[in-house]
Amino acid sequence: MALALQLAEQGNYSTSPNPRVGCVVVKNNQILGQAGHLKAGQAHAEVLALSQAGSDAQGADVYVTLEPCNHVGRTPPCVDALLNAGVRRVVVAMQDPNPLVAGQGIARLQAAGISVELSLLAAQAQALNPGFISRMTRHRPYLRSKLAASLDGRTALSNGLSQWITSEAARADVQHWRALSCAVVTGIGTVLQDNPSLSLRSPELIKAALSRQPLRVIVDSTLRTPPDSQILSAVSLQTGPVLIAYAQASLEKQQALQRAGLTLLALPNNAGQVDLPALLSHLSALGVNEVLLEAGAALNGAFLQAQLIDEFIFYYAAKLMGGHAQPMFAVPALTDMAQAQSLQITDIRQLGPDLRLRAKPVPA
Repeated sequence: MALALQLAEQGNYSTSPNPRVGCVVVKNNQILGQAGHLKAGQAHAEVLALSQAGSDAQGADVYVTLEPCNHVGRTPPCVDALLNAGVRRVVVAMQDPNPLVAGQGIARLQAAGISVELSLLAAQAQALNPGFISRMTRHRPYLRSKLAASLDGRTALSNGLSQWITSEAARADVQHWRALSCAVVTGIGTVLQDNPSLSLRSPELIKAALSRQPLRVIVDSTLRTPPDSQILSAVSLQTGPVLIAYAQASLEKQQALQRAGLTLLALPNNAGQVDLPALLSHLSALGVNEVLLEAGAALNGAFLQAQLIDEFIFYYAAKLMGGHAQPMFAVPALTDMAQAQSLQITDIRQLGPDLRLRAKPVPA
């Protein structure tokens, strides 16, 4: 099963919107087939591994990181392949949270007389697919907030300058999280101040992602995004599409951006701003599993207050920028320490001269 999990990781950057799945076929202590699912629409891991094993798969044991599917999607059900191969036993790391499967694949295997064992290395399998699990169970993607800051927690000078706080090593690491994500979300403040492209630029990661670029999303309540901004001028088959979520804007502004080839989405809330929970629900409906939030203090603060951040990725540079520099999160002043957001630190490591700290919010 550990090997199956490693095989599943081969699809880290490319399987969206499908889950990452690995499979190993074993008989008489010999591995007959092994594969990971790499791209939606292509063969699933079970089918690939069984094809390697051929007729020797009859009477074999199969280790798979996710319950085999029992419905017709872009490919036939994997349960059919296992039944046709005549396998003896199937060991499953975790049940599929997809309501179209959700135990039905296991039940069908058992009904056919195949022995099924569940929950071997389940925690590791769940960690492999946080976005897919979130989309299936919460109907919203798994959201990571990436922040680059000085050691005193400042993300930009008072005049807005922020390039570059962290080193090339930290910025290269961000490319990994961008490639892992189905969508990158930023705010109009970041677009106006930094003029980023937010595309995947690493040749190695572009190759690993099979040229898949994340959807780039701008939260822009009144459509202030300049038509000549870099994120819009970079719209192409190579850099992927751009979606702008807005609340209210003139027809003239809407038409100008639509002529630039952009998709606009009106999602106003009662305050006249973009409804962030509705935005995540919309992204979930598009098949987005994981979102990387690369934004400034205002949008990070809004997502934090709405309790929509599942994980933080902090990059700390060995610099001090002072009290007049801009903070990570723009939130109302707290009046009691009990109001502070507690975090569980899950990983700390050094990247060049910088530190990367991963943490998850602790529920109140």
